[in-house]
Amino acid sequence: MSEQDGEIDYALVAFLDDGAWQVQDIASPAFDTVDSLSHALRQVSGAEGAVGMVAVDEDFFVLVRVAGSTTRVLLSDVTAADEWELAQSVIDFLGLPLPEDDDVEVPAGDLDLLGDLGVHAADMGALLDDIDLYPDDVLSDIARRLGFGELFDDAVGLTSA
Repeated sequence: MSEQDGEIDYALVAFLDDGAWQVQDIASPAFDTVDSLSHALRQVSGAEGAVGMVAVDEDFFVLVRVAGSTTRVLLSDVTAADEWELAQSVIDFLGLPLPEDDDVEVPAGDLDLLGDLGVHAADMGALLDDIDLYPDDVLSDIARRLGFGELFDDAVGLTSA
């Protein structure tokens, strides 16, 4: 299980600074595991914490939310743990067994990790259930709902020229 930087589509952190959202890139190797990602997020998080968004190989994404000493995590597809160190670290962090069926693409973790910011578990579940959406689409929608959609789209190149 080894990842190469080229297979990470992007790794971003979003946080509130004086009431305005800021979005920054997260450099490798800070996005290799949940622990390294949460450590990187704490370096920039304010009182409201920070949200990390990592999209991998146009296949799955990981959301990590830190606030104080609390780390909350969501993996969009548990089957990714068979091939990706980051996904495996989410499964380990959550204390879950590896999925037995490679065909069952279900999320793992905290669907309500952004609930207090306006993206509730039901909304997250609906986004994750839409099989036509790529990680970029889901994360862009989440960013828009949180209030930093344009910053996110600019950072990942979804903005039209």
